[in-house]
Formats: sequence, structure tokens, C-alpha cells
Amino acid sequence: MATRGSTLSLKGRALKYLSAREHSRVELVRKLKPHAEDPSEIDRVLDDLESRGWLSAERFVESVVHRKAARYGAARIRLELNGHQLPDEAVRSALSGLKDTELQRAQALWLRRYGQVAETPQERAKQMRFLAGRGFSGDVIRQVVRGSSDTEDPNEA
Repeated sequence: MATRGSTLSLKGRALKYLSAREHSRVELVRKLKPHAEDPSEIDRVLDDLESRGWLSAERFVESVVHRKAARYGAARIRLELNGHQLPDEAVRSALSGLKDTELQRAQALWLRRYGQVAETPQERAKQMRFLAGRGFSGDVIRQVVRGSSDTEDPNEA
């Protein structure tokens, strides 16, 4: 009877985490491990949640992209997703959509943070480091910091 109670407790905890936001399987294993008597219990619970559609790698990827896209570039988001051991196809398809909007997202972030073209090389370097730290590509960073692409997008030509 004790095993059944702890299994329900693990399932309850997993559902509590999933009700707050989407989680990857790796995250749930890490969060449930301290509460499990047997590690195989966690796998059984998570397999059950996946079979019922309550735990989904694809939804987790979409959730991360939705939460992070306005503040981070594709490289930074890819790095975070790779840490969750997700299916390659789910990550690849989500990131291909991000690359299409990378310039616009970087411009919006740059405008909120700085709003004007740098007047000195030091200011320009600071702006470039900021965008690079957020995971935007070098080409996008140069276009944004130069300020020459406010209305033009070379991908739309």
C-alpha cells in the first residue's frame, strides 16, 4: 500500500508542476527524484502522463519558444532546449520559425534597451555584446546596431 501512495503522490506532484507550466521530462525527473523511493516509479508515472497527453515534448518546446522569443535569439533558445534532451525534430522545427523573425525581434529588443544608434565605438560594442549575449546572430546584430534596417529586411527582397 505504501508504494501505491507514493506513486499517487509522485503523479500528484507531476500534475501540480504541469498545471503551472509545461515541463520537459528531464525537469520532472529532477523535481520528482527527491520524493521517489524507487527511480523506476518516476518513469512509470511520466510514461502514464505522456500516454494521456499531459506531458508533451512538442508543447514544452512551443512553450519555451513563446516565453523566450521576445527576449532571446535562436542560439540562446537552442542552447536551453538542448539541455532538456528533447526530440531533434521538435527543436529544429521551432527554431526554423524563429530564424524568420530574428531581425525583427532583435530590433524590438534593441529599441526597448537603447533606442538610438551608438555614437561611439564603445557604445556600439556595448550594444553588440548585449545582443550577442541574448543569442542573436552576428549578421542580425550588425544590422540592428547599425540602425540601417529599421524598415528593410534583406530576407523579404
